[in-house]
Amino acid sequence: MSLGIINELEGRLSYMKQQETLKKPDWLRIKLATDGNFAEIKNMMRSKTLHTVCEEARCPNIYECWANRTATFMILGDICTRACRFCAVKTGMPTELDLDEPERVAEAAEQMGLQHCVVTSVARDDLKDGGASIFAATVHAIRKRMPFCRVEVLIPDFLGNKDALQIVMDANPDILNHNVETVERLSDRVRARAKYSRTMELLKRAKEMKPKIPTKSSIMLGVGEEWDEILQTMDDLRANDVNILTLGQYLQPSPNHLPIVRYVHPDEFAKLKEEGLKRGFRHVESAPLVRSSYHAHEQTDSAHAAIAADTEEAGFNREASSGACSSSM
Repeated sequence: MSLGIINELEGRLSYMKQQETLKKPDWLRIKLATDGNFAEIKNMMRSKTLHTVCEEARCPNIYECWANRTATFMILGDICTRACRFCAVKTGMPTELDLDEPERVAEAAEQMGLQHCVVTSVARDDLKDGGASIFAATVHAIRKRMPFCRVEVLIPDFLGNKDALQIVMDANPDILNHNVETVERLSDRVRARAKYSRTMELLKRAKEMKPKIPTKSSIMLGVGEEWDEILQTMDDLRANDVNILTLGQYLQPSPNHLPIVRYVHPDEFAKLKEEGLKRGFRHVESAPLVRSSYHAHEQTDSAHAAIAADTEEAGFNREASSGACSSSM
């Protein structure tokens, strides 16, 4: 018997044992809403050969979001060069790069009449810039068709390539999102090739490159993290001036993926939201079914308003300080 078959059997056995002890709670029930908007968006994505993270990652909010005509576009194909243990996206070696994809995303966003467009991607470690140029081209294409549409990018870490990050930041997205996913102790186990320290460095660099662009990150709960570790991750994100935080329950995509250690009660999510706001995050989304792009437009509005207020206050304080010095001379 091959090692691969043995690992698969062990995974299924672990899953069966888990199901005996872990029963999905009532608060994780998903409301199906496959109305006309849902079908229209699905057909549009197919006709333009586009992918969404909503489908590829099996997001639990797909019915609600598509019914409300919102979607997160996934560019650079549907094959990821990494194999993170929590993610349902296909893994392997991509075979091509679609240079026309940015324009098709912009067309779809225009047809949907989006006011806030989220663009993410698979990891493309096979590309020199990790796909950063396609991210930038997509931002530009959307803005050309829809000047008043806000564009949020949820990027991979580009293996720490600073030049690749600069390409994305120079496109001036309205928000830069990069997910830490889990606490430092579990990072190597949960994520493939990604590093906790690299994530923090990317978020730090993004803010240094464009201080007025809000940054955002997400933590999934239920994979074995401890309370104090969650708070430490919050502190690490705030130390790098991250503005927006989302927290949600990890749901196992298949028996071969990372098992769920526990279901986190909504009351605990509520307490974590309080902790996040106390630490200075400008917006915190924290609930079992929250995902990185859930209510993204609301997150961006509050973060931009807060950064603008901080900038105005800092300018006022500098003027006041300057005036005090000149009057005392």
